[in-house]
This record gives sequence, C-alpha cells and structure tokens, in this order.
Amino acid sequence: MMANAPLFFPLIFICFFSSAPSASVITHLPGFRGSLPFYLETGYVEVDRENGGELFYYFIQSESKPAEDPLFLWLTGGPRSPEICDSRVQRELAELSVQSLFLDQGDFFLFSNRGGNWMHAFDPVYVKTYMQVANVIFVDSPTGSGFSYSRKNEGYDANDTSWSEQAYKFLIQWLVEHPQFISNPLYIAGDSYAGKIVPIVAKRVMDDIDEGKESLFNLQGYLVGNPFTGGEVDRNSQIPYAHNMGIISDDLFEMTQRSCVGQDYRTPTNSQCAKYLDTNDNFYSEINQGHILEMVCAPDFETDPLHRCMRATSDERNSKQNLHFLQPPPLPDLSCRTYAYVLSYYWANSKTVRKALDIKQGTIKEWVRCNFTLPYTYRYDSNIDYHLSLLQRGYRALVYSGDHDLVIPFPGTRQWIKSLNSSIIDNWRSWLVDGQVAGYTMAYSNNLTFATVKGAGHTAPEYKPKECQAMISRWIANVPL
Repeated sequence: MMANAPLFFPLIFICFFSSAPSASVITHLPGFRGSLPFYLETGYVEVDRENGGELFYYFIQSESKPAEDPLFLWLTGGPRSPEICDSRVQRELAELSVQSLFLDQGDFFLFSNRGGNWMHAFDPVYVKTYMQVANVIFVDSPTGSGFSYSRKNEGYDANDTSWSEQAYKFLIQWLVEHPQFISNPLYIAGDSYAGKIVPIVAKRVMDDIDEGKESLFNLQGYLVGNPFTGGEVDRNSQIPYAHNMGIISDDLFEMTQRSCVGQDYRTPTNSQCAKYLDTNDNFYSEINQGHILEMVCAPDFETDPLHRCMRATSDERNSKQNLHFLQPPPLPDLSCRTYAYVLSYYWANSKTVRKALDIKQGTIKEWVRCNFTLPYTYRYDSNIDYHLSLLQRGYRALVYSGDHDLVIPFPGTRQWIKSLNSSIIDNWRSWLVDGQVAGYTMAYSNNLTFATVKGAGHTAPEYKPKECQAMISRWIANVPL
C-alpha cells in the first residue's frame, strides 16, 4: 500500500485532463528586494470543465531535497470566509491561500506601512519556516476563493462534496503536469474547516489506490490543524472549555448542562437551554475566540475591506469595475493581527502584484479574504468515518490544535480521537523546542499522533510558526515529537 508510486501514469488521465498547462515561475514580487530566495510557482488547474472553473495555486518547492521530500496538498479553511459571525453557528477562521502563504505557513511575508502610501507601503520580509522540509501546494479552493474563479455563475455553487471533488481533480491534473513529484510521499493537509474536507479527499485517493485505478498517488497520510469535523463535538466542546478557562462561571456552566438535554448545545430544545446558550455567547463575544488571550480588534464595517464583503450583495460586488485606493480603511492597532490582513487586501489587489503573480485578467475583480456572497451547502454531518477508514488502512495522521482556541477547542478534538477506540502507545507528555515546552502530545496504535501547541490559537502555525515547523518536521521524519 505504501510503496513508492511508479514513474508512469495511465494514458486515460492525460486524455481526460487535456487542458494546457497554466503555470508560471515567479522570481520577483513587488516590494521584495532582489530575486526570491525560494522557488515559487503559480498557476491554474481546470476542475470544472462544464462551468469553466479553475483553481489557482501557489507551489513552493522544498529548500532541502525537493526530489525526495514530501509533497503537501494544503487546503485552506473557510469555506471562503475568515469568520462566521453568527454566534449560534460554529465559527471557523479560514486561511485563503494568500493568507496561508504570507501569514501562516512557509516562506511568508510580513507587511509594513511606511509613510501612509498604500501603493508603496509593502516591505515584505522573507522568513524561513517549514518549507525547508517539504514541497507545498497552497490551493485557493473551492472556486470563488482567492483567485480561483468560474466562467459561469453555476460553478460557484459549492458544497462539501464538490469541494472535495475539485481538490481531487486538482491533485490529479497537477501531478500530470508535474510528473517529477509523482514518487514523492504525498500528504493531504489543511486547517480549520478544511479539516473536514482533508479526510474526504484522502479517502478518495485511498479508494482509487485500492481499486488499482491509477498510479499517480504515493499517499502516506494526512494532517489537520484545529480541525472542524462537522459533528456535534465541535460546538459542544466550547462550553466546558470556556468553563475550564474561567470564561463562564460554575453556576452558568451547571445551569447550561442541566437545561440542555443530553448536553447538546448546537440545537436547543427548550427556552431555558436557549437562554443559557445566549448568555454563554455573550461572554464569548467579549473576547477573541480565535485566541482567548489576544485583544479584540473591533472591525469598522463601513470601511474595513475584510468585513465589507459580509454585507455586500452579489449585485454590488459584480458592479465593481475597478479597485479604488483613494480612501483606504483605517489601520487596526499594530498589535492586532488584522493589521496584516488589511495590508494583504491591498497587496493582493495591486495591479503590479497581480501581474507578477500572473493572475488572469478579468477573472477576479476584487480579492477578499472572506466571500459570503457565494453559496455553500454543508453536506456531511461528521467526517469521523473518513478518519477511521484511513487509519484502519494504516495511513499516518497528525492532528494538532492551538490550546487557546475557543473556535475548535482541543478537548473536543481529543474527544473524537478517543471515540476511534485505538490504544495509546505514547501517553500524554510534553514535547519541547529549544528546551522549552512547546505543547503536549499523545500517540496511538493506529498511526495517529495528536499534539497541542502551547500558546497558539486558531490556527496554530499563525501564532507559533517555529514550534509548528519543529512539530511537522519531526512527524515527517517519523520520529517522536
């Protein structure tokens, strides 16, 4: 099952995916002095021929041994949104690929404003993280995310099924166009809501391998961070976590437990339960749920481009012919992470940046981190069965969580892992970076490793990149964290 994939691929896939390659090697980016000190490729892959849907990607080659190092397909959260503000609904933070590339994961950039001139404000700083040990494809998915687009409006109607199918088609086509990476160990990865999609994509790959349909995949496993499952455990773990962290009182916690039948906090069945859940939500609203220790940065809904899209209608968005930078939004406090988010909006919408990234003209009029105007239907209640199928077949899994995340609290993640009924082979212990505790970990007999990242929020690499680099590097090398 885990043997290296042969260096050939069936003719049927070449015929089926017959669109011409659309990739560009990027050597310079506006604001960065000199040539980029790493290999960056951008491009498009057609995943919906009927509607003309294409996914945009950034590929960063490993700085160590690209011919041997693992290949990661990294799916970003959402879907298509950085934040669902309805407190009745499970809130997810997303990282569209520009954010993942420049703020979370590997070779990323930090933006700074100099002199208040937005069009010349960006001074990217290269930071080495764990792209030193893996080849990574960041994908704007599903269509309508980031720079990914559809020629027909019908192509933007997405759900869990279509997203996973698009990711699967993307992977096949990308490997057809990059055959030198077919034999590399393959991992499917993602954070937040993508944690629900990753196991679905990985199982689709596994099924094709088992059925002998093709030889493109050298699948070794998958990893998910601060993962959404779609099950009741996500929402239900918030209240005990908030209680343990001192956010809600003993009395409120006990009254909520007593009033909500079966301690199901997603769908209140009586007025008392609904009342106490509202009280809990009021406490949540006062803090930063993505990281309970960080300050709350109040958005300006009139001018902040990150939240303006939450209120814009489709007609309003489609009527925008050009981008205007005459009245940029006020910058958040420098200590707020949204400072970089606002700057990323202007960076990604700069004509010079788009030209440098080789973005197709006329496809995406305005890049936004959130896109609430496009439809998304949630199909699967839970993805636990997908995890179970993959682990029973012997594939490796890394599940990690920032321990200060109230969006997807880590006790809930531990709870669904426990439900898999696998024996523990390495009990709860600390793992270290530079002699300091970086988190805690457990290893299971089904090849699953769970780890918390101390002091991190939603999602962990954004808060603790150094620690996450060490964690993933050790896991890739198949050594204890």
